[in-house]
Amino acid sequence: MKHLPVLLVLGFALSLCNLSNKLKPSSNSGGSGKGDSDIQAEQAKPTAAQTAALAGGQTVKWDRQGMSWTVPPKWTETENESKMLTWRSPGGSEAANLIVSISPMDESFPADISIKAYYDGAKTRAKNGEVDEVKWLEIDGLKGVEFREINPEKPDDFRRLQWLAYRKYNGQLQFVNVMLSSNGIGFAQHQDAMYGVLYSTKLVH
Repeated sequence: MKHLPVLLVLGFALSLCNLSNKLKPSSNSGGSGKGDSDIQAEQAKPTAAQTAALAGGQTVKWDRQGMSWTVPPKWTETENESKMLTWRSPGGSEAANLIVSISPMDESFPADISIKAYYDGAKTRAKNGEVDEVKWLEIDGLKGVEFREINPEKPDDFRRLQWLAYRKYNGQLQFVNVMLSSNGIGFAQHQDAMYGVLYSTKLVH
């Protein structure tokens, strides 16, 4: 039962844009990640407050996926598997969470089309008042889509900050989903730390 909240959050995150029908591989789909050179992405640069929120923290290494982060002091690991890593701050439902998932994709998968569709989907959500920040964001040399949900109507509901990208790792095309979350009450309290953690992402690609 301890994994149920994480799975629910991930299930929601991966279905945000409902892209399954748009992303069926076709005969001209590349999926190589080479078509993003025209994307102007903002560089991930933490503010002074976001850097300070990680002061005295620890380095989290996910060796199986060649990824690492810096997290604040007292955060603890709650899951470390081949395709999912989770850490969280002290606290109850208002705690901050780092949830990272890796999804292996077929070589023929249209990664360029997919990541642009995620961006378009997030922009549509912004127009609908569901997210209040959307941008192309480059972290450690990899371009992806970052978006932040609005404060939930119910303070106990989750609010998420996410970064989605595709990379080649060990000869495999992977979908990378980095999520920082808390509930509506805890999000403001942890916001600087969550941005700091996201921007600290290091990954082999």
